[in-house]
Amino acid sequence: MSHGANNFYKSEQVSLERVSFKNQFQMNTVGNLFVPKNLSRNTRYPAIIVGHPMGAVKEQSSNLYAQKLAEQGFVTLAIDLSFWGESDGRPRNLVSPDIYAEDFSAAVDYLGAQGFVDRDRIGVLGICGSGSFAISAAKIDPRMKAIATVSMYDMGAANRNGLKQGVTVAQRKQAIAEAAAQRDVEFAGGKTKYTSGTVDQLTENSNAIEREFYDFYRTARGEFTPKGLSPQLTTHPTLTSNVRFMNFYPFNDIETISPRPMLFIAGENAHSREFSEEAYRLAGEPKALVIVPGAGHVDLYDRVELIPFSKLTTFFRENLK
Repeated sequence: MSHGANNFYKSEQVSLERVSFKNQFQMNTVGNLFVPKNLSRNTRYPAIIVGHPMGAVKEQSSNLYAQKLAEQGFVTLAIDLSFWGESDGRPRNLVSPDIYAEDFSAAVDYLGAQGFVDRDRIGVLGICGSGSFAISAAKIDPRMKAIATVSMYDMGAANRNGLKQGVTVAQRKQAIAEAAAQRDVEFAGGKTKYTSGTVDQLTENSNAIEREFYDFYRTARGEFTPKGLSPQLTTHPTLTSNVRFMNFYPFNDIETISPRPMLFIAGENAHSREFSEEAYRLAGEPKALVIVPGAGHVDLYDRVELIPFSKLTTFFRENLK
């Protein structure tokens, strides 16, 4: 638990309420609502929606960020994206970027209806894959007044091109063909197949990225499995639906979010750093890019001594006035 890793942090300064609300697909989105204990229900407060890493659940990284920000006076809501965690969606682990973005907008609907939330001061924070989903949502939902991402993955580019453009067009076409063939198998009653995600065991041949994710998702540091689900399915989307990311371009028109402010946070040594830098390059003003010295990708999930909570607090305080 180096650098203060504390994924399952429980704050004594905030209260927790499990909430549920419908998105426009009439699916229940479930979240954890964190409210400062000294909050006056007769006053309207700024609020922040927190989205979890792709394939994870709100209990992994999101709750930590939500509580730390709630301690600073914000109302925060850590949500489970549809098809993951406690939120609705069948089959489980389905990839649907459009519905993921809708979950963020549905969370704005919910928060705006609460008497102690100022509907004109709602921000969003996306961690890892949720960074790209939050951007996708913010492009078409101006009610999101300030947008921040941490260790962002552009899930579209990551699947089309791989890290550092390491996937060829031929390899992409092969992945698409495999997913299409699997649709026929499953339509005929065959077993569901899953892809990518975190390895279940390390070997001497495991690479650095596999080891990084394993250390969080497959150990006591961050392992969490919702009731009724297999821990082996954590972070593993269905193969047949994962190809939808090929059509996902969250950075297209990102400049139209301006003049709403954007903050991108990435680790100095993160394998995903390229996505935050690209989003920052394309975004309109005002914008900021924070590179955390000595930090990798997963470090910013839960290592509280590395996570720049002060930067996030300042960003949201200044922009959710």
